[in-house]
Amino acid sequence: MTERRFEPRDDGFHFDEMDSDWWATETAWFSFHEPERKLGGWFYNMFRPNIGIVSGGAWVWDDTAHLPWEVPFSSNLTALPIPKEGDLRDIALPNGNIMKVVEPCMSYDLGHDDNGRGLFSCELRFDGVMPPEPLTAAGSTFGSAHHFDQFGRVHGHIVLHGERIAIDCYGMRDRTWGRRPENRPRRAGYITGMTDPDTGFLAVTNVSPEGEKAAYGFLRRNGRTVPLAEGMRTGERNPATGHSSTVRLDLTDQEGRRMIAEGEAVSRIVINRHSFIDINSLVRWDCGADGIAWGEEQDMWPMHHFEKMRRDQ
Repeated sequence: MTERRFEPRDDGFHFDEMDSDWWATETAWFSFHEPERKLGGWFYNMFRPNIGIVSGGAWVWDDTAHLPWEVPFSSNLTALPIPKEGDLRDIALPNGNIMKVVEPCMSYDLGHDDNGRGLFSCELRFDGVMPPEPLTAAGSTFGSAHHFDQFGRVHGHIVLHGERIAIDCYGMRDRTWGRRPENRPRRAGYITGMTDPDTGFLAVTNVSPEGEKAAYGFLRRNGRTVPLAEGMRTGERNPATGHSSTVRLDLTDQEGRRMIAEGEAVSRIVINRHSFIDINSLVRWDCGADGIAWGEEQDMWPMHHFEKMRRDQ
């Protein structure tokens, strides 16, 4: 993997950089939330250029349900054709997602077309509060793929089942391109939180005999983003469901700055992503002197591992 900065050309597709591998993959993901309603949301797009398909869509959930067929909105489509001559910098995709670059590398307009069903639409703007941060550890779940993470302010509104809901939060987006087979067999976590534009964290964790250690991530303090040197995730699970109820992160960056975040999962959705499930929770974090943050825990399990854990319980 060659590490480099995210540049304006990276807002577009990278198909010309990929070889003929069946599993060559490019993704574009954005998140948002509305804390008072315990409401979270995603836009996710996954492209496989060598077989010509795009999948993904949009999800909106709250604390009333966690199954994708019971949450307020769930649209996860597969095997749709990538638009011919499509430009990711200004595109309307067949999965309903709409993206347009407003300022390269930093600002994006987001929309969704639910094919006239009247269930979900939006007009949102993502404005980065930091430059995209490159993956710095090939030992994470993203392997050797090019991967960039970026916090931003997400503002505007959604219309959910006819109700207009204002959105003003700090969300995460990421961009990846590289090899991503469907049978990735590893448990992992992707955990985020942000208090204000200058304060937040990302931890990508792997499971080992020593516990759930951070393989990659960063702390953001006083407007400075510094990669993690070490970190550990612990927490409790609901014995009735196996889902996270509390999460604790103890993180230290490469400059010795430490942050401890105590999180409570307030709502979630379980997304079936081919060979694994993503138990994605909206989390309220108490970061002590750093304040109250909001973010997510993506608790990712190979299906047979989660099944074993539940049967053992």
